[in-house]
Amino acid sequence: QVQLVESGGGSVQPGGSLRLSCAASASGTIFSIAKMGWYRQAPGKQRELVASQNRRGMTDYADTVKGRFTISRDNAKNTVYLQMNSLKPEDTAVYYCNAERVATEDPPKDYWGRGTQVTVSS
Repeated sequence: QVQLVESGGGSVQPGGSLRLSCAASASGTIFSIAKMGWYRQAPGKQRELVASQNRRGMTDYADTVKGRFTISRDNAKNTVYLQMNSLKPEDTAVYYCNAERVATEDPPKDYWGRGTQVTVSS
């Protein structure tokens, strides 16, 4: 079984910054993770993609965060990061880590973290 553990959420004023981290771990060996990313869900809204990065480093960002957020990952540590700058109140949401096609001794599967709250308010 694979677990995704998120950290780095919290409260910040508009214009501030936060850095989220998500580390994948397993009782066995994680051979590879095709794509890692961050989604968010605000109250009353659907979960949406924030940013993702595949193993080759190709990235994808929501238009609303381009130029403000930066995703990066450490394949050796099975960890993904999200640097969030110039935060706005509309960025307030629960942020979820996602790992696609995690290859272990079992057939590849997708996994989700439990989520971390990000609140942007003055």
